[in-house]
Amino acid sequence: MASVLNAPHFQDEASAYAHVEALLWPTGPVCPHCGNCDGAKIGALNGKTTRPGLRKCYECLKQFTVKVGTIFEDSHAPLRLWLQAIYLMCSSKKGISTRQLQRTLGVGMKTAWFMGHRIRHAMAPGSTDPLGGEGVTVEADETYLSKSPKTRKPAGLPLNAKPAPMVFSLVERGGNIRSMYLDHRNVRSALSKHLHDNSRLVTGGSNTYKFYMPNKSQHESVDHSKREWARGDVHTNTLEGFLSIFKRGLVGVYQHMDKNHLDRYLAEFDFRMNTRAKLGINDTQRAAIAVQGFSGKRLTYRPVN
Repeated sequence: MASVLNAPHFQDEASAYAHVEALLWPTGPVCPHCGNCDGAKIGALNGKTTRPGLRKCYECLKQFTVKVGTIFEDSHAPLRLWLQAIYLMCSSKKGISTRQLQRTLGVGMKTAWFMGHRIRHAMAPGSTDPLGGEGVTVEADETYLSKSPKTRKPAGLPLNAKPAPMVFSLVERGGNIRSMYLDHRNVRSALSKHLHDNSRLVTGGSNTYKFYMPNKSQHESVDHSKREWARGDVHTNTLEGFLSIFKRGLVGVYQHMDKNHLDRYLAEFDFRMNTRAKLGINDTQRAAIAVQGFSGKRLTYRPVN
């Protein structure tokens, strides 16, 4: 059985451009400068010193490649290495570290780090519409990225010490998940923004969720403190499994996630969950879906750092 990474677009630069063009331009080239999509007015430049994939729009007389307006723009890394990095991140259930990307791709550490964050940035969903709706069950749960606040505090810890970062997630049963880092916000404000009012909400036993829904019958919960994990279809097992994978990635792969970048790491895990194998999507298809979502998303070095 041949390795997936032996595919032409992972090995050859011209094939890499053709692969990305097929995903981002399914009906033909589109000029990112003026929006011209008339193939008769867009020509490929094939000079001996011309860089791969270069085209010229004869409407605005500007040159462009498929990389313009995407996370690939202004990157000196070969496009075939970008595609390898995307595939590795899409196929690694618990993520892949910067150092591992560096060793696998043969690039510098800063290049691997920046590639990873650009890809995570582009994995973020384009829509922020509320999850759920009439007749839809939505699970909600939160977790801390270190010891729980209920854990006994070390001797000498200041009383005003900041709590551990909190991650809050919502998932539609059989549908998409959305996770976010709650800094100055709280759970109820996140619910008001990301949960449809007509949904059926299922949570743990936290008092935070009580009396939130317009109708009391819209909210059901299980009490984990009493070792109650499920009561019929009332459970948060979907989110428990997702958060378990996320924490395994944090502890075993990434070691540490800075608060400034936490939303991007969450977008990465959310993307893999939303394109999981259970939905009939394999690793190759997941990588293709990721590339299709890269158009119009850019991330420059300064905002990342």
